[in-house]
Amino acid sequence: MITVLVFGDQLNAQIGALAQAKPETHQVLLVEAADKIGSRPWHPQRLHLYLSAMRHFAEELRATGFDVDYQIAPSMRAGLLTHREKHQPTRVVATEPNSYRARQLCLSLGIEMIRSDQFLCHPDDFAAFTKGRKSLKMEDFYRWQRSRLGYLMDADQPVGGRWNFDEDNREPPPKDGHDRWPIPPISELDDIDREVIALLPEDAKGALPHGQWATTRSDALSRLDFFVKHVLPMFGPHEDAMLANNWHLAHSLLSPYLNLGLLLPSEVVDAVQKAFNEGRVPINSAEGFIRQVIGWREFIWNMYWKLMPEYVAMNGLDAQRSLPPLFTSESQTQMNCMSHSLQAVHDYGWAHHIQRLMVLGNFGLIAGINPKDFTDWMSYSFVDAAEWVMVPNVVGMSLHADGGQLATKPYASGGAYIDRMSDYCNGCVYDRKKRVGDNACPYTTLYWDFMLRHDEQFVRNPRVSRQVHAARKLNDVDVVQKRAQQVLSLLDSGDL
Repeated sequence: MITVLVFGDQLNAQIGALAQAKPETHQVLLVEAADKIGSRPWHPQRLHLYLSAMRHFAEELRATGFDVDYQIAPSMRAGLLTHREKHQPTRVVATEPNSYRARQLCLSLGIEMIRSDQFLCHPDDFAAFTKGRKSLKMEDFYRWQRSRLGYLMDADQPVGGRWNFDEDNREPPPKDGHDRWPIPPISELDDIDREVIALLPEDAKGALPHGQWATTRSDALSRLDFFVKHVLPMFGPHEDAMLANNWHLAHSLLSPYLNLGLLLPSEVVDAVQKAFNEGRVPINSAEGFIRQVIGWREFIWNMYWKLMPEYVAMNGLDAQRSLPPLFTSESQTQMNCMSHSLQAVHDYGWAHHIQRLMVLGNFGLIAGINPKDFTDWMSYSFVDAAEWVMVPNVVGMSLHADGGQLATKPYASGGAYIDRMSDYCNGCVYDRKKRVGDNACPYTTLYWDFMLRHDEQFVRNPRVSRQVHAARKLNDVDVVQKRAQQVLSLLDSGDL
């Protein structure tokens, strides 16, 4: 018999090595590795989703006739060695793993790797895209993807005559009430879910699982159907907006299922394309969502493989501040935007892309938090975390620690952006218009201090040079820098 080793983020019978397997000739190995489970203080909903989805998938494979060896072992290596000793497979094969370390493990254990089709652009295809290019931009990649995959295309031209509808999708929160957003469905917990929940560490940080995240492919498909029918039509205009009393707005909440393999990007985008073709979704919503899946997501995936393994340790801005207490303790910060974003992480292990980039990541950038510390926190706090997602997004986009290899500018902003795109500033003790004084917005203070600290590095960057020159011309530079040190001291002590 041939053994197919399935990693916990490849839970789909239609991909790679498993798609080629038959119950008559193949058996399946899944390993719950104690060293991975105990390696970090995982959010309980993150750990539950991962383990429950694996256990459910094992049962689904057994129902189709496969002999499944589900190992609970000290490590992935130990689980494989136990399986080999017990079952004596003629070969062990696996779909190319989704992390650098897992691929190195496969090489060290003599596991044959089958080309992965879990993504829409394999790194070999990406190499063809990058050949001869002096710079790599997500927009160029996205247009290339659209053309070769055929989504929202009219022959060789984009439907609607435009490649993207960003300018239609940056509206601030609506002023006509906050109850327009459909409530996300909840899944009923079953025996496997409850079994996993009973195993969760008692001191885990974050709310316990309550059915918010689907742990089976059938439930994930139902979530996709719900999103396309009820949420996608209103996705576009306010996709960058943030609201204090609504954690999800019109976001899909599908990223955990895509990242575990419970959903495939092709079936997600096919469903969106079909809804658009049938006139059920406006072009700006369809295009905005498709861009996130075939553009941003696939670009991040491929940049990870292009830049690893060195990428994970990059720290181009020499940011050395340790992760502040407000990210890891129960203490509440007085910053409304940070408080609401961190509350969503606590309650659901999730926050949407603007909260991640322009609230949490922006703060990490302008406060000078160490990229490795920040990446680790994001990785164990979010239900959809994966190394290939978190490393490029934190090191590259959020903290600009890669020197601009992923993003051409640092995503730094003061309180004005947060005020424009949210209602967080209403009633906050800090004034987003002030950069100095005891009630000055920490974002505004640290933004100008950031530009001053790194002025030589960014003054020749055409996308931020104007801001650097503006910082140099401030008439209160010394006061701003002094206030910034006070803010950072309050941050370090947990009193901000």
